[in-house]
Amino acid sequence: ELEIDGAGEDREHAETLLRIANANGNRMYIKHDGSLNEGLEIVTHPMSLEYHRNKMPWAELCRKAASLGYLSHRTTTCGLHFHVSRKAFGATEQEQDAAIARGLYFFEKHWEELLKFSRRTPRQLERWAARYGYKEQPMEILDFAKKGYHGGRYTCVNLQNYATVEVRMFRGTLKANTILATLELLDRICDLAVCLTDEELKAVPWTSFVAGIP
Repeated sequence: ELEIDGAGEDREHAETLLRIANANGNRMYIKHDGSLNEGLEIVTHPMSLEYHRNKMPWAELCRKAASLGYLSHRTTTCGLHFHVSRKAFGATEQEQDAAIARGLYFFEKHWEELLKFSRRTPRQLERWAARYGYKEQPMEILDFAKKGYHGGRYTCVNLQNYATVEVRMFRGTLKANTILATLELLDRICDLAVCLTDEELKAVPWTSFVAGIP
């Protein structure tokens, strides 16, 4: 979900962007977002990282949105949100919870590094994508997120959707390279959360993590 603002909730603009994205397939739709002033929310249909890299025309789409007068990074309203299917974290609910807990732990342990990557200010994150708080064990963070946290969906990792986990930490952008770099970052976090044990994940330093991103 890419939020863009400043050039109107305009049907003609929306149709122009949809023609670019959907020229060779049904890849994207656009919807109203009440948190925007005069903008649109661009939403892609489910697709793999490789599809985003090779088939989704992000560069052309971003150029056109900018030429129409839209902004994303240079606003106070826009975010770049990602939904990951819960099925990607495991076959059973128990497996999914364990992997999601490791993902939450990674966000909390490396919060300062991810804050820089998010391109948001701490105050913006408090409003739109608050953290749960660091705890020593991944499942402790997940238990708190499920039972003890009452901040609604405006969290860095929103767990309130039935079928997906939504990462809300990142600021909007109209740079295709930034969109793809953020996708690669999240893909790597999800891989670690699924493939490593709790203790193995705890032992991964930030420098080794970023060295493994293409």
